[in-house]
Amino acid sequence: QGATEFLPISSDGHLVLIPAVFGLAQPDLVLIGLVHAGTLLAIISYFWRDLIAIARAVLSGLARRDPFGAADARLGYFMVLGSIPAAIVGLLAMDFFEEQFGSPTVAAVGLLVTAAFLIVGERLNRGTKTLDRLTWLDTLIIGSFQVLALLPGVSRSGTTIAAGLGRGLDRPTAARFSFLVGLPAIAGAGLLAILDIFSAQGSLPLGHYAAAFVAAAVVGYLCIAFLLNWVKRHTLYPFAVYCAVVGLLYLLLA
Repeated sequence: QGATEFLPISSDGHLVLIPAVFGLAQPDLVLIGLVHAGTLLAIISYFWRDLIAIARAVLSGLARRDPFGAADARLGYFMVLGSIPAAIVGLLAMDFFEEQFGSPTVAAVGLLVTAAFLIVGERLNRGTKTLDRLTWLDTLIIGSFQVLALLPGVSRSGTTIAAGLGRGLDRPTAARFSFLVGLPAIAGAGLLAILDIFSAQGSLPLGHYAAAFVAAAVVGYLCIAFLLNWVKRHTLYPFAVYCAVVGLLYLLLA
């Protein structure tokens, strides 16, 4: 969970495919809630300075009656705006998307879709646009691509980074904004999973749950740092190859 939540290789795809391949039982709700809490802690810990700056800018802008005057304030509103398309579609078609999680074939095809997005995004990568030049239209388009990530196997970070590259962002900026615009969705999913803890009966020893939480948080934090550093010097093609190989292997073996 820690690695696949933030690398552009789809956490949901792996959560569907790995139990299918190895014949594993689905983890209980307590474990799912704790690993989601771990990745939520990871992204908040990594971007806490950005989040504080955004919050201060938004409050200051409201106090001055100039809500969009500062770049950090605009970024805060963009984070909300970019989350709206997936939130609307997810609520309206929740049953449909939940059904897809019962199909490893859908997850495998989703990984192939992710690979295609990463390749196309790299082919379109000619941009030099940074966050201070981001527009409302850029944000809506990038946020709309998060709708596809409601399907297992389609990576949220992969599709939004590719969309950012298509809108003229440079690769590091596209990756950074992908994390920021996805933070409300990650927080929402994490909080819902955490709430499930209170309605579920744990079946594992306490130490197992603690290990899962710490592993998800630490690995998640390291993977955020790794990806943001990677995209400064390297392409997204290795992640595309990984997604394509895993998706094709499952379809061929199945």
